[in-house]
Amino acid sequence: MTMSFTLNNGVRIPALGFGVFQTPPEETVAAVETALRVGYRHIDTAAAYGNERQVGEALHRSGMAREDVFVETKVWVSDYGYDKTLHAFDKATGKLGVDVLDLLILHQPLPAEFGLVVDAYRALETLLADGRVRAIGVSNFLPDHLDRLLAASSVVPAVNQVEIHPYFRNTELLEKHAALGILSQAWSPIGGITFYPGWGGQDRRSTLDDPVLRRIGDAHGRTPAQVMLRWHMQQGRQAIPKSVTPARIAENLDVFDFTLSDADLAAVDVLDTGVRGGPDPATITLAAWAREIPEA
Repeated sequence: MTMSFTLNNGVRIPALGFGVFQTPPEETVAAVETALRVGYRHIDTAAAYGNERQVGEALHRSGMAREDVFVETKVWVSDYGYDKTLHAFDKATGKLGVDVLDLLILHQPLPAEFGLVVDAYRALETLLADGRVRAIGVSNFLPDHLDRLLAASSVVPAVNQVEIHPYFRNTELLEKHAALGILSQAWSPIGGITFYPGWGGQDRRSTLDDPVLRRIGDAHGRTPAQVMLRWHMQQGRQAIPKSVTPARIAENLDVFDFTLSDADLAAVDVLDTGVRGGPDPATITLAAWAREIPEA
């Protein structure tokens, strides 16, 4: 990999990461092994994905030095609270087989129970100060959630991992990140939320079939997915594509040797519908979203 971004605390993060959202545990080891073999150096998982242990197994099998792979995971809402979040770190590192996490983030904002969020984030600040994590951040936080967090904490999140793709550019949030020095980290960066089984309505349309993205891709000899990943990087966002298909895993990483023009970037920008594909973060509650995160 030839490109990375610098987080607001000086830590470097690869421009592309490999995600394992909705990857079944039995497929995770092979997928992560393939990703590392073809050149990914950032693996993104989460307690709620149920596959941290398999990510750890793949890291071990790879034989790669720990410092050569950027490892990120997320604390689930059930483990929010100062002591519970410290314990969530122990659970995650135990499953992953690492002592230090490169990036640990809170998975959802819980706006109606924000005291728990603040306590959880203070635990992240403690872990950062103790050198047990190299950077901390959040996921799915809206602009007002960021304001509330910053008013009650001392460390500006290094990243906010949120839904960003051509059909939902999330412009207001991107502008907020730029003002605060937070790296925008895109989940569903190629619009997977537009074609995941079980997501969206009958009238949903896939970014992979979009004629504008196909036209731009054809002009560069690239796929729509590659165009979207390049769009993110050129606009200063870190992206986390996912796949379990070896050819697609490699294809998604092959985006460092072409450049989109300003006209190309603008053409992708105007595809924005302003319609979110995933859950509205403002509606996340502990009662509806709690689940037990196993110890091992």
